[in-house]
Amino acid sequence: MTESAHAEGNAGEQADRAAAGVRADRAAAGVWSGSWVAERLGVELAGDEALPALLGLALRRNPRRAHLLVSNVLGKHVPQSPSVVYGHGVALGRRVRDLLGAEEAARAVVLGYAETATGLGHCVADGLGPAAYLHSTRRPVVGVARAGGFEESHSHATSHLLLPRDPELLAGDGPLVLVDDEFSTGNTVLNTVRALHERYPRERYVVVALVDTRSPADAGRLEEFAREIGARVDLVTAASGTVRLPPGVLEKGQELVARHEAPPVEPPTEHGGGPSAPPARPGPSGSVARVGLRWPDGLPDGGRHGFTTAHRERLEAALPGMAARIAEALPEDARRVLVLGFEELMYAPLRLAHALEETTGAEVRYSTTTRSPVLAVDDPGYAIRTRLVFPAHDDPADGPGERYAYNVAGAGFDAVVAVVDSAADTPALHAPDGLSARLAAHVPHVLLAVVPSYVPGAPRAPHAPERPSMLPEPLRGPAFSSYAPDEVGWLLQDLSDVTLEAPTEEREEAIQRGGAHYAESLPVEYQPSEQYQQLFHAALDTSAARLARAVGAVTEVVLTERSPRPVLVSLARAGTPVGVLMRRWAHFRHGLDLPHYAVSIVRGRGIDANALRWLAEHHDPADVVFVDGWTGKGAITRELAAALRDFEDTDGVTGFDPEIAVLADPGSCVRTYGTRDDFLIPSACLNSTVSGLISRTVLRADLVGPHDFHGAKFYRELAAADLSPAFLDAVSARFPDVTDAVDAQAKELLSADRAPTWEGWAAVERISEEYGIHDVNLVKPGVGETTRVMLRRVPWKVLARAGAGADLDHVRLLAEQRGVPVEEVDDLPYTCVGLIHPRYTRGATGADGRAVAL
Repeated sequence: MTESAHAEGNAGEQADRAAAGVRADRAAAGVWSGSWVAERLGVELAGDEALPALLGLALRRNPRRAHLLVSNVLGKHVPQSPSVVYGHGVALGRRVRDLLGAEEAARAVVLGYAETATGLGHCVADGLGPAAYLHSTRRPVVGVARAGGFEESHSHATSHLLLPRDPELLAGDGPLVLVDDEFSTGNTVLNTVRALHERYPRERYVVVALVDTRSPADAGRLEEFAREIGARVDLVTAASGTVRLPPGVLEKGQELVARHEAPPVEPPTEHGGGPSAPPARPGPSGSVARVGLRWPDGLPDGGRHGFTTAHRERLEAALPGMAARIAEALPEDARRVLVLGFEELMYAPLRLAHALEETTGAEVRYSTTTRSPVLAVDDPGYAIRTRLVFPAHDDPADGPGERYAYNVAGAGFDAVVAVVDSAADTPALHAPDGLSARLAAHVPHVLLAVVPSYVPGAPRAPHAPERPSMLPEPLRGPAFSSYAPDEVGWLLQDLSDVTLEAPTEEREEAIQRGGAHYAESLPVEYQPSEQYQQLFHAALDTSAARLARAVGAVTEVVLTERSPRPVLVSLARAGTPVGVLMRRWAHFRHGLDLPHYAVSIVRGRGIDANALRWLAEHHDPADVVFVDGWTGKGAITRELAAALRDFEDTDGVTGFDPEIAVLADPGSCVRTYGTRDDFLIPSACLNSTVSGLISRTVLRADLVGPHDFHGAKFYRELAAADLSPAFLDAVSARFPDVTDAVDAQAKELLSADRAPTWEGWAAVERISEEYGIHDVNLVKPGVGETTRVMLRRVPWKVLARAGAGADLDHVRLLAEQRGVPVEEVDDLPYTCVGLIHPRYTRGATGADGRAVAL
């Protein structure tokens, strides 16, 4: 079976589970996973009784060798219990320690082979004791000098590099322990020892492998070689035997591969299981979300540049916490979980899987992706049952190519935790044909955990990534939001499958007591009554032309003063409808197709720095214009200015202008606006149903890692109530009617003194003191902010400017529904001001502190 051999949607997942049960039954019946190849090629595996349990057979797509010995305990191609994988490696390390003795073991250095034995070598080092560890790599790193290299003749990717942080790591005279998964001919080990002995001669070497399958002719070469270099070479393996190959096996193997591999199709899909395999499922059905590990700062992600005893101690101390964060992110009903490592990154995922196995009741398995091209055949006597194919996603030095995950599809996993390093967290990982999507097509829940890539001596910091973290491309509709894909790209991560909503009263109490930040949860989405919806439509009919004039005016000011081709970056979510409308005006009036993105900014936490990094990589920061709906007291204006100063200090990127362009500036906080009138902007009346069905943004440490965008949810289930397109179309339909008025208004604005007076902030401070609140954060000025108070917070009272008319009809209705008094005030610089309950206790939704039903 291949990835393409599954039905669509939930039916495909159920088929995967059923197939997994059948396979388990067949395995229990005692079918050896090498019998299919053995019968067809005449290959024999003879030797220790343990060999069939340790090894299966498959066919390579490799011109040098037909067969592949597939380890059942390595955790590469076959998902296995992490305790089994770790236990085999540690046991081999303890045997080496017993062989060398404590004194020599303490002086040893362990060297593992990329990519298959990087994790095994690390486990051997753990079993050996206080030994430093290094593994070879196929990933060159700029600025890190080579300490050696060698060739692996039978491999599909032959060149190995040695890139230790400390070149002296290999220069000692203690034993060198070389670890590989399979000792088949001895060529790789001989090449390694010969190259290293010329440069770093020593008296003793120990070769470690899970299995020794050398032929009798090869068995004597190691002793001859040891005599040749004048050193002792020992061999430690878990089992030994011989693979007997008949004449012409390479040609027969290639014939078999050609016969059983389906013809290529476009786009590329997985093969195996014969040409009768049904077509591929057309897209992911499972969810994909990130989990923040909080990997210890400066801790290497593995042994590519060396891993010391001190590193091991730091990792051991951090593992329980990281495993707990993964366990918390898993769905409660996940019974079977796979932790999937990434090529050379084997040890960190293995240890995470091992710790997860000890902290959760789920059945945990571990394996990794690989470069090795292997035929997949859905037969109980064949070791590689299914294959997922996806493009390389770490920008490899040898160019793009296919990568593989074996025995994942159809294995009945409820969740997969994919662990990659930050150098591999690229757009290719998240592309429609990338690993994330391939996994989601077969598994209900996919979690992505990113380990920071480690490079010694990086210029910006001692443990900087190998290159800047590659952030995913913007989310777009209809997959994320109900806006058309060209209207806006969301520089956010999709948290739609995470439960973030909390009752308004619980959120307010937690926020005011300092136990939570408002951005760590979401309010339950307000569902408007029929009467309230009628008010929205009436307000839209009344104000559409006024909105169109303000949109046109602010856009003309931006095009004249800021940039002839600005990059619009709206502050999600209130700014996003305005950004879309400004983009539409620029196209209507000037034929411009302006780029438009939405980013998150959080009061007290700043703007999303990763979104700024993405923008700086793709556009000139000087062209970026930040867009919002309106100003209240100007808190976000100040927040943005401070965040951009911090960003310049940390990243050295200059050019972003902190001046926000807004539709309405009643608080006199900015220079770039369409109007300073405090009037009803209908998009303020509703929540997600007028903002592309997107939630307010979320910033929470367990969901948003250091290399992640802030998060938000897409409320697909509210599609029937969505008014986002209707709002945009109603306003842009009035563009032709207001062209002359926009020209006059823009001309007036461009010649006026628009310096901010911050009178709104002064009014807020005065109100805060007059009403005994003593916290400006609980005073929300303007129609838009007052509406938000009524929809999302616990309101105390509303101050309305005397004589305010229809602009406040919806506020009065909400106040009536929530039992909140509306107090008319003279000399109010805003049409209204919403006051959040200043002495909140749970249930205090009305002015008298009693709960009032909505």
